[in-house]
Amino acid sequence: MHSQALLREDPELSAVFDRLQQLDSSGQRFAAVLRDTIDQLLNGEVTGRYDWKTLFKTEKTHAGTVVEINLQREFRFDDGDAMDYQIAGFDVDCKYSQQFGGWMIPPEAMGHLCLLVWADDYKSRWSAGLLRITPEWLNTGNNRDLKLTVKAEHRNKILWLWHDAELPENVLLHMAPADRQAVFAPTSGQARLNELFRRAQKRRIGRNVIRTVAQQKDYMKRVRGNGGSRSALRDEGILIMGDYESHRRIAEQLEIPVPREGEFVSARVYEVPSGQTERASVLLDGRHWACALADEPATHAPTLPAHTK
Repeated sequence: MHSQALLREDPELSAVFDRLQQLDSSGQRFAAVLRDTIDQLLNGEVTGRYDWKTLFKTEKTHAGTVVEINLQREFRFDDGDAMDYQIAGFDVDCKYSQQFGGWMIPPEAMGHLCLLVWADDYKSRWSAGLLRITPEWLNTGNNRDLKLTVKAEHRNKILWLWHDAELPENVLLHMAPADRQAVFAPTSGQARLNELFRRAQKRRIGRNVIRTVAQQKDYMKRVRGNGGSRSALRDEGILIMGDYESHRRIAEQLEIPVPREGEFVSARVYEVPSGQTERASVLLDGRHWACALADEPATHAPTLPAHTK
């Protein structure tokens, strides 16, 4: 069913859709909640885990509830009368599934609006959409609590807010096995972080990845200068940019992924002649620097802007 038809036929659906779009037109806040929720369940700082498959069955079962809670905290949804939330004055239930289409709809949601959420850490994708729960659109249930799923042929009735959008990458999960093994090999948390920034260059690395690798309470200190990875890797020509505006501008000029809030991006740089225009470069310490090519030797990296160390 065409989205415009869905909006015309259901004013409540339209009002909730508009409100959610106002709250997060890009979907970045929603995606950040899903990333943080998965990382919260993995609890890498304590457990060292980075893979959804390593969660206990009870943790996976609990995931939907944690998603619901974290979305409500982020967007400050009011409690619903009969459902989880009240959005734009209307009751909305929230259902999360790690398997697309696996949302379990309870009998009490019949006739109500549902916010259907899916995120897959292996695909680094997520979706969220609204559906008015109607009996004929659901599969017949055979479980004890009578929960139903949406028939595949009726998923076109879902009004997508964001569909198959990019989920911030779980870098540890998607690293080559040999690189991941090398990262976790050192006994020192600082040495593990140094190896991470060596091997995961030009990729956004979130704080939860830092926590998981460092497994130390002062994990952020281990990234910065004055003894952290930023100073330890300078002799190898590696810059570590954070989410400061000045660092983001450097990443933009180097044409590499720009760190978002709570993220870092590392890259090995090499001094290039000022007139060399075929390579994206940045001016630091009065010299021009570009991302190093494989055959260019390691040189001491320039200094990042002093006020952002």
